[in-house]
Amino acid sequence: MNNLELIKENGVVAIIRGAKPENILPIARALRDGGVKTLEITVETPKVLSLIEQVSSEMGDEVIVGAGTVLDPETARATIMAGAKFVFSPTVNIETIRMTKRYGVISIPGALTPTEILTAYENGADVIKVFPAHVFGPGYLKDIKGPLPHIPLMPTGGINLENLAAYIGAGAVAVGIGSNLVNTKKPIDEAALNLLRDTASQYVQAVKQAR
Repeated sequence: MNNLELIKENGVVAIIRGAKPENILPIARALRDGGVKTLEITVETPKVLSLIEQVSSEMGDEVIVGAGTVLDPETARATIMAGAKFVFSPTVNIETIRMTKRYGVISIPGALTPTEILTAYENGADVIKVFPAHVFGPGYLKDIKGPLPHIPLMPTGGINLENLAAYIGAGAVAVGIGSNLVNTKKPIDEAALNLLRDTASQYVQAVKQAR
């Protein structure tokens, strides 16, 4: 099973945004222990390239580590050289998609309208991150799947345990979850890591049940 199939199978992409560099590895371990196998580290994180390399080196095949909030091909290439296995973007940048695919890495750009979604897919994107998903909700995803059933969609933004099943039911191949799973604004101590592990497990189980 390749990495793209593994991401779809696991169904949950944890978005680690705003974390202190020293907290990235403990957060990654807690997510892994909770069953979340796909971790996105956003590129505005200090020392992000070394952090991607560290997590990839320590966890090996246990998790799939990627870069998030990638806005240009130069940043995409740098993160890929550091070990990123996928590249998340909030927008459709065709050159970023092409650079990512040039290196054989999974491309997941963000798009919202049908035109953006189709454009990204036609230019090589593997999955489209429907962002921000909460603006229109699960019904919008279902409507998009009508004329574009062949395009894999991953809603991101506002996904939680209450609405996750509705998004999976609407056709999502996976979901991207940020602060509702990884709350980096609170102190990252042992209690927080235990809670994170338990919450991760709840999201993974919720995806399985929804399917």
